[in-house]
Formats: sequence, C-alpha cells, structure tokens
Amino acid sequence: MEGVLLTPLKQIYHPKGDVFHGMKKSDPGFTDFGEAYFSTVHPGEVKPWKKHLRMTLNLVVPVGKIRFVMHDDRPDSPTQGQTLAVEIGPDNYQRLTVSPGIWMAFEGLNDGLNLVLNLADMEHEPQEVERADLDKFQYIY
Repeated sequence: MEGVLLTPLKQIYHPKGDVFHGMKKSDPGFTDFGEAYFSTVHPGEVKPWKKHLRMTLNLVVPVGKIRFVMHDDRPDSPTQGQTLAVEIGPDNYQRLTVSPGIWMAFEGLNDGLNLVLNLADMEHEPQEVERADLDKFQYIY
C-alpha cells in the first residue's frame, strides 16, 4: 500500500536480557521526532479506525502480537480503496510506518500483554486526528 512501510528490526539476545531495536534517524521511514508513547491492546479487543492528518506513525510491538489493518481512501493515491492487514510482534519483529491520511484499526492477538510503541514525528494534537466506528470500512480478521 502506498504510504505504508515494513522495516525488519534487530533483536539481540543476551542471557541477562534482550535488546529490541526501535528506530534510528538513518532508518527508512524516519522523518522527524515529536514524541514516543506506548499503548496496550487487550486480547481480542479492536481499537477502531483512526486517521492522522499530519502525523507519521512508526509502530513497534516488542511484547505480544498486534494486527494492524490499514485502509486507503485518499483520492489521489494509487492504492485508493485498498485494505491491508499486518501482524507484528517479537516473532515477526518489524517497524510499521504509516503515512498521514491512512485509516488504521488494530487488535490485540496474544492472551497476555500486547504493547505497541509509536515513535511519532510530531507531538500529539487532538485536532489532527479523525476517528470512525469499526464498521466504516471492512476490518480484516
């Protein structure tokens, strides 16, 4: 999908504790740094559609497993009308970069903690996000 990038990330295993890479400023998908925050998703729960108007998301799931579903309704996009689902977590450790203007919903897939880190390129501004109920677009299970 135009405006979506998956970047494989390194996991360095160590007997006293592992290192999970997140992002470097030289990585593909890096545009700027605004804030980093963590969010949890309860098992089987779906957080409904959200579209950022200016923020680029860089999502990493170091704990659990999360399904991200993205829908492109941008009128000038070559992938307009397409829906894409991606599942990431330690077993498929990648960073998901989502450009502004793409709708996204996501679901916790593991029974325990599902934790996502967003390395956003700007600070949160409530007025730059649109929200919609889950039935707005087809959610891929």
